[in-house]
Amino acid sequence: MSVYDRLVAKLTAANAEYAVSHHAPVFTSEEAAAVRGVALSSGAKALVVKAGERFAMLVLPADRKLDSKKARSVLGVKSIRFATKEEVLEITTLQPGSIPPFGSLFGLPTYVDPALGVNSSINFNAGDHAISIQIRHEEYLRVEQPTSAEVT
Repeated sequence: MSVYDRLVAKLTAANAEYAVSHHAPVFTSEEAAAVRGVALSSGAKALVVKAGERFAMLVLPADRKLDSKKARSVLGVKSIRFATKEEVLEITTLQPGSIPPFGSLFGLPTYVDPALGVNSSINFNAGDHAISIQIRHEEYLRVEQPTSAEVT
Protein backbone atom coordinates (compact mmCIF):
# COMPACT_ATOMS: atom_id res chain seq x y z
CA MET A 1 0.00 0.00 0.00
CA SER A 2 1.18 3.50 -0.75
CA VAL A 3 1.68 6.05 2.02
CA TYR A 4 -1.43 7.84 0.71
CA ASP A 5 -3.46 4.62 0.99
CA ARG A 6 -2.13 3.95 4.49
CA LEU A 7 -2.95 7.52 5.54
CA VAL A 8 -6.50 7.34 4.16
CA ALA A 9 -6.99 3.97 5.88
CA LYS A 10 -5.80 5.46 9.19
CA LEU A 11 -8.12 8.47 8.88
CA THR A 12 -11.06 6.31 7.81
CA ALA A 13 -10.52 3.82 10.65
CA ALA A 14 -10.59 6.77 13.09
CA ASN A 15 -13.82 8.10 11.52
CA ALA A 16 -12.01 11.37 10.83
CA GLU A 17 -13.57 14.03 8.63
CA TYR A 18 -11.16 15.23 5.96
CA ALA A 19 -11.09 16.43 2.37
CA VAL A 20 -8.74 15.31 -0.40
CA SER A 21 -7.76 17.56 -3.28
CA HIS A 22 -5.76 16.79 -6.41
CA HIS A 23 -3.73 19.60 -7.95
CA ALA A 24 -0.63 20.40 -9.96
CA PRO A 25 2.52 19.17 -8.20
CA VAL A 26 3.86 21.62 -5.60
CA PHE A 27 7.34 21.68 -4.12
CA THR A 28 7.31 24.56 -1.65
CA SER A 29 5.00 25.54 1.17
CA GLU A 30 4.21 28.77 -0.66
CA GLU A 31 3.22 26.92 -3.85
CA ALA A 32 1.08 24.52 -1.82
CA ALA A 33 -0.79 27.33 -0.04
CA ALA A 34 -1.42 29.09 -3.36
CA VAL A 35 -2.75 26.01 -5.15
CA ARG A 36 -4.95 25.14 -2.14
CA GLY A 37 -6.19 28.72 -1.74
CA VAL A 38 -5.37 28.77 1.98
CA ALA A 39 -3.15 30.72 4.37
CA LEU A 40 0.50 29.65 4.49
CA SER A 41 0.18 29.26 8.28
CA SER A 42 -2.35 26.42 7.83
CA GLY A 43 0.24 24.24 6.11
CA ALA A 44 1.47 21.47 8.38
CA LYS A 45 5.17 21.15 7.55
CA ALA A 46 6.47 17.70 8.51
CA LEU A 47 10.21 17.68 9.19
CA VAL A 48 12.13 14.46 9.73
CA VAL A 49 15.06 15.15 12.02
CA LYS A 50 17.84 13.14 13.58
CA ALA A 51 17.83 13.99 17.26
CA GLY A 52 20.88 12.49 18.88
CA GLU A 53 20.85 8.87 17.68
CA ARG A 54 17.15 8.62 16.79
CA PHE A 55 14.81 10.05 14.21
CA ALA A 56 11.64 12.01 14.96
CA MET A 57 9.03 14.04 13.12
CA LEU A 58 8.48 17.68 13.97
CA VAL A 59 5.32 19.33 12.65
CA LEU A 60 5.11 23.10 12.44
CA PRO A 61 3.16 25.77 10.60
CA ALA A 62 4.55 26.33 7.11
CA ASP A 63 5.10 30.03 7.82
CA ARG A 64 7.50 29.30 10.70
CA LYS A 65 11.05 28.07 11.00
CA LEU A 66 12.43 25.42 13.29
CA ASP A 67 14.24 26.74 16.38
CA SER A 68 17.00 24.16 16.84
CA LYS A 69 17.71 25.21 20.43
CA LYS A 70 14.07 24.69 21.45
CA ALA A 71 13.90 21.40 19.54
CA ARG A 72 17.06 20.09 21.24
CA SER A 73 15.63 21.02 24.62
CA VAL A 74 12.23 19.40 23.95
CA LEU A 75 13.84 16.23 22.60
CA GLY A 76 16.47 16.11 25.34
CA VAL A 77 19.43 15.88 22.97
CA LYS A 78 22.66 17.79 22.42
CA SER A 79 22.54 17.65 18.63
CA ILE A 80 19.80 17.79 16.03
CA ARG A 81 19.88 17.93 12.26
CA PHE A 82 17.52 17.53 9.35
CA ALA A 83 17.47 14.01 7.94
CA THR A 84 19.22 13.78 4.58
CA LYS A 85 17.16 13.22 1.44
CA GLU A 86 18.44 9.62 1.43
CA GLU A 87 17.46 9.06 5.09
CA VAL A 88 14.01 10.56 4.46
CA LEU A 89 13.52 8.24 1.48
CA GLU A 90 14.67 5.21 3.50
CA ILE A 91 12.43 6.03 6.49
CA THR A 92 9.31 7.20 4.67
CA THR A 93 9.71 5.96 1.06
CA LEU A 94 8.85 9.57 0.12
CA GLN A 95 10.57 12.63 -1.25
CA PRO A 96 10.90 15.63 1.08
CA GLY A 97 7.91 17.92 0.73
CA SER A 98 5.39 15.13 0.22
CA ILE A 99 5.45 13.74 3.75
CA PRO A 100 2.20 13.87 5.72
CA PRO A 101 2.46 14.98 9.38
CA PHE A 102 1.79 11.49 10.71
CA GLY A 103 5.04 10.10 12.11
CA SER A 104 3.04 7.08 13.28
CA LEU A 105 2.88 5.90 9.65
CA PHE A 106 6.67 5.56 9.70
CA GLY A 107 7.36 4.47 13.27
CA LEU A 108 8.48 7.98 14.24
CA PRO A 109 7.49 9.88 17.38
CA THR A 110 5.56 13.00 16.31
CA TYR A 111 5.90 16.41 17.96
CA VAL A 112 3.62 19.26 16.90
CA ASP A 113 4.20 22.94 17.58
CA PRO A 114 1.15 24.45 19.32
CA ALA A 115 1.32 27.42 16.89
CA LEU A 116 -0.28 25.12 14.29
CA GLY A 117 -3.42 25.24 16.45
CA VAL A 118 -4.20 28.86 15.55
CA ASN A 119 -5.72 27.35 12.40
CA SER A 120 -9.04 25.57 12.69
CA SER A 121 -8.02 23.40 9.71
CA ILE A 122 -4.62 22.27 8.55
CA ASN A 123 -3.42 21.25 5.09
CA PHE A 124 -0.62 18.96 3.97
CA ASN A 125 0.69 16.87 1.11
CA ALA A 126 -0.55 13.32 1.44
CA GLY A 127 2.42 11.27 0.29
CA ASP A 128 2.37 12.89 -3.14
CA HIS A 129 3.31 16.37 -4.38
CA ALA A 130 -0.05 16.53 -6.23
CA ILE A 131 -2.43 15.37 -3.47
CA SER A 132 -3.40 17.41 -0.41
CA ILE A 133 -5.55 16.70 2.61
CA GLN A 134 -7.38 19.26 4.69
CA ILE A 135 -8.47 18.22 8.17
CA ARG A 136 -9.61 20.07 11.27
CA HIS A 137 -6.69 20.63 13.62
CA GLU A 138 -8.54 18.94 16.48
CA GLU A 139 -9.19 15.88 14.28
CA TYR A 140 -5.49 15.69 13.41
CA LEU A 141 -4.59 15.79 17.12
CA ARG A 142 -7.19 13.12 17.93
CA VAL A 143 -6.01 10.74 15.22
CA GLU A 144 -2.22 11.20 15.45
CA GLN A 145 -1.94 12.02 19.18
CA PRO A 146 1.34 13.89 18.78
CA THR A 147 3.31 15.38 21.64
CA SER A 148 2.83 19.13 21.90
CA ALA A 149 6.22 20.81 21.73
CA GLU A 150 7.20 24.43 21.12
CA VAL A 151 9.88 24.10 18.44
CA THR A 152 9.49 27.35 16.44
